[in-house]
Amino acid sequence: MEYSQLILVPQLSSVPGHQALAGRMLRWLAQRQVVEALPSTCGLRGNRMAYAIGPGARQVVEHPDRLPFGQPVSGLELVDKRCIYTPTRNFLHEAGCPECRQEIGEPLFESLEEWWPGTTDNFTCPECGFEDDINGFLFLQPCGFSNLGFIFNGWGDTRFTEGFLDAFGERLGFAVRQVWTHAEGPAPR
Repeated sequence: MEYSQLILVPQLSSVPGHQALAGRMLRWLAQRQVVEALPSTCGLRGNRMAYAIGPGARQVVEHPDRLPFGQPVSGLELVDKRCIYTPTRNFLHEAGCPECRQEIGEPLFESLEEWWPGTTDNFTCPECGFEDDINGFLFLQPCGFSNLGFIFNGWGDTRFTEGFLDAFGERLGFAVRQVWTHAEGPAPR
């Protein structure tokens, strides 16, 4: 069965103290009742342990009627290793340089072989030589590259409000980007 995902990704490849920061953000989300404080089997990966959707989730999304209340997959999974977050459907692999505004998607996405193992956090534009964290480049579709990610399973049919995104980013200490994907999961019970 396929499930939609709404993912928040810090716009920094290597977030310092990312594991402790993930715990602080989880506590903040639980205090706001966006998710439950204790894990249950409402995730997709591994042992399926995740933090179930809470009643406060209705306050932080644009379409609360689209939230996965009562669904077997509805939980927040924290990712604390380097991951690439891109749309899974119709992803165009297009990126641009913020300096020279040239299309550089092919070389940027090829450079992920060096980014993934942590050889570098940066990418250098082949057109003008501008260098920055890979997240600093322009993407036609929202995507993110980081050692920290917040995957809200089943939430992909809605969007977080700008106010919540601002508060989340402020609390996190880094700008975040929303990424929408789809993933295969277990059949409903």
